[in-house]
Amino acid sequence: MAVGNRDREFWEKHAASYDRTLKLFARPLPRMLSLVSEAVSGAANVLEVAAGTGVVTTAIAPRVGRLVATDYASAMLGVLQKRVREAGLANVECEYGDIYALAYPPGSFDAVVACNVLHLVPDLPKALQALCRVLSPGGKLIAPTFCHDETWTSWVVSRALAVIGQPMHRRFTTTSLRDALERAGVRVRLAETIAGLIPIGYVEGVLETAAETDWLPSG
Repeated sequence: MAVGNRDREFWEKHAASYDRTLKLFARPLPRMLSLVSEAVSGAANVLEVAAGTGVVTTAIAPRVGRLVATDYASAMLGVLQKRVREAGLANVECEYGDIYALAYPPGSFDAVVACNVLHLVPDLPKALQALCRVLSPGGKLIAPTFCHDETWTSWVVSRALAVIGQPMHRRFTTTSLRDALERAGVRVRLAETIAGLIPIGYVEGVLETAAETDWLPSG
């Protein structure tokens, strides 16, 4: 079975229990949600990739004009849609979305939010290129990510998670996460390590020029 399919099956299987599991790693979340909400405040069009169960979605939706929240696991998408519906968020569109093949024209969004996903993607440069493609010049890329190699404790916990089968393709520190975004052409404006059992590296930057792309509209 291909790596991508194995990863997807994991999230399909664990969608219903994801929020309970997340409580173990919740210490950094209030600060992360505050930073993300402030970063997108006032944006007209925002894309959130790997929205999962909607923890970030429901926090940032009241701050923006339109929010497109995507995920590639149908079970996660179902939980997300239910959460958005129950919160009465009329400005949120929940859609299937593969981070490598986002079905939006170049420069479609003022901000792109990618929370706790970049350590999970097999091809990081391709994923960042895809995110930058749909971001308008001057738009923000906001990519807070669990940093499994930030501390000794997180190093140990991360290896334990790998033993039980959680998908993981790299282990960041805040510095290596920042470096990855800068190599992708994003000028980082804010990088902060938020303490927790596994710390979150909050990295936010600006795309100053349009990303190179060979995208063509279908039809």
